Amino acid sequence: MEKEADLKKTLGTKEIFCIAAGAMISSGLFVLPSVVYSKAGPSIILAYFFASLLVVPAMLSKVELATAMPKSGGTYFFVHRSLGPLLGTFAGFANWFSISMKGAFALVGVGIILEPWVGAAGTSVKLVAVGFTVLFTVVNLLSVKESGTFQVVLVFGLIAILLFYIFGGMRFIDIHRYVPFKPGGWGPTITATGTVFIAFGGLTKAASVAEEVDDPGKTIPRGMFSAFLVVSLLYVLAVFVTVGLLDAPAFSLSLTPLSSGAGVFSGRVGSLLLLAAAVAAFLTTANAGLMAASRVPLAMAKDNLIPSFFSKVSVRFKTPVVSILVTMFFMVLVILVLDLEALVKVASTMMLLLFMFVNLSVIIMRESGIVSYRPEFRAPFYPAMQIAGIVAYAVLILRMGTLPLLITGGFFTLSLAWYVVYSKRRGNRESALIRVVQRVTSSQMQSNTLSDELREILRVRDNIVEDRFDRIIRNAAIIDMNATTRDDLFRRIADVYSERLDIPADRIFDLLNSRERESTTVIHSGLAIPHIIIEGRGLFDIVAVRVRSGVPFEPNGEPVHIVFALAGSADERTFHLQALMAIAQIVRDTDFAGNWNRARNVEDLRNLILLAERVRKGML
Repeated sequence: MEKEADLKKTLGTKEIFCIAAGAMISSGLFVLPSVVYSKAGPSIILAYFFASLLVVPAMLSKVELATAMPKSGGTYFFVHRSLGPLLGTFAGFANWFSISMKGAFALVGVGIILEPWVGAAGTSVKLVAVGFTVLFTVVNLLSVKESGTFQVVLVFGLIAILLFYIFGGMRFIDIHRYVPFKPGGWGPTITATGTVFIAFGGLTKAASVAEEVDDPGKTIPRGMFSAFLVVSLLYVLAVFVTVGLLDAPAFSLSLTPLSSGAGVFSGRVGSLLLLAAAVAAFLTTANAGLMAASRVPLAMAKDNLIPSFFSKVSVRFKTPVVSILVTMFFMVLVILVLDLEALVKVASTMMLLLFMFVNLSVIIMRESGIVSYRPEFRAPFYPAMQIAGIVAYAVLILRMGTLPLLITGGFFTLSLAWYVVYSKRRGNRESALIRVVQRVTSSQMQSNTLSDELREILRVRDNIVEDRFDRIIRNAAIIDMNATTRDDLFRRIADVYSERLDIPADRIFDLLNSRERESTTVIHSGLAIPHIIIEGRGLFDIVAVRVRSGVPFEPNGEPVHIVFALAGSADERTFHLQALMAIAQIVRDTDFAGNWNRARNVEDLRNLILLAERVRKGML
């Protein structure tokens, strides 16, 4: 093992679909309906439908963030980069705790369902859960691809059984069981919506493994959207069929209502088949939970928020070994020692809080003005969708009860203490929130770590190999100035070239003026590309200038704000012309001039040029 070994990009659309779908289909479908039915009656069908709509803002926001920043850690990474290290520390611990807890709870559910076969003692239930935890740990340690393949087999088998149940049960439903549809009115239905919403929370877990996804810009949206549509439809149809198959007392008292429903039309065989489906559902949730949760400590360690050994990745298997093992031990501990049912409510409260953060993160990232923030999918109806999500999740949090809120508050206090004692001195990442504050206060940014990091993420995301032009721009001198005359501008450029090329500044100044007298280098309104030939061999350099006030190159001419000065030796004429044409095409982008004027500093200008160059090449 070694630190910072690369994670392997082996997950495709099928695996992302199954991670998201598998994380959703568990107790929310096989256990929860009986709990909710006793309060809302047949209207739980609407409750599941409304709950599916409530998850849309978080889903869209997380897909946008994941396609812009496909990194391990998912919600943690997004919150840390947008809202800063303090909330990032809390989000990391909360995300890891929430996902791990739900995975542990799912495995206890497996033990309960299998209890008749393993013995009646509660200890046996927990030992079954621990056994599956160890099994999934081994699978996750060996390969994320193998873990993903295991997830695919389980999920597609589960979907096949659910389709059998839905189509088989449709012929036996009794329409009289749907009346009265809302026995308690809209109140219980709305309350039931908040309760079953938790069933959809696993949808966004797939973002935690984004760094191991091949072509994340396409794979993540396809996988998560298809999982959302398929599972939402299965939820609503399965609950609809179950309501029509079971009388109210039988529905409310059954621990596994779908299994009881299958027994109505296919006897013991159908009942056992649906019990097997319930086991598969819990297993997929647990496997997806372990896979997703283990990536959070990995990401936090890379940011120095927790000890560095958590970031160790196996050279042979390309999996985060330490992070997986620590997550396994935590899950085993809570299975054996803690009251899971109470803690799952706390985990659900934290999940809703993280959903709020994700929506806020999109707003912060977009308003930061960072040119390197280039998601391949943009959430529609911005910012109304995000604001609606924040409000909806806040309402649901308030309905979770006092105890979960108090425990969540205590959890935040512990995270704050950890941040102050350990993380604050080690983590120095810039956040997008700082960029928003800087824009509002009009103060100058001195740090560009986030913008540069996002640019590097884009390079890795799109498998971009830098060419010579990219390397020259990355190392080019960029000037941000006010100039009243063309001579002021040329003297500043000449001074920079004199230092970089070891040529007298007066010589450069004369060459620039001589070239301008031949014919104007103003390409179009607001842009000039002065270019000169210098002595020597193999020499080529670019100086980019933003002239804030604008400078006229000709009498009565329009002011020029964008200047690219090219200097090359005679043997570089071919590349000289290629660079000139590339720059001319780059600045033709309709947004380039506006982004150029709005850029905060020279590094933003550099990132803007590099990103525009990739757009020109068809890479973005």
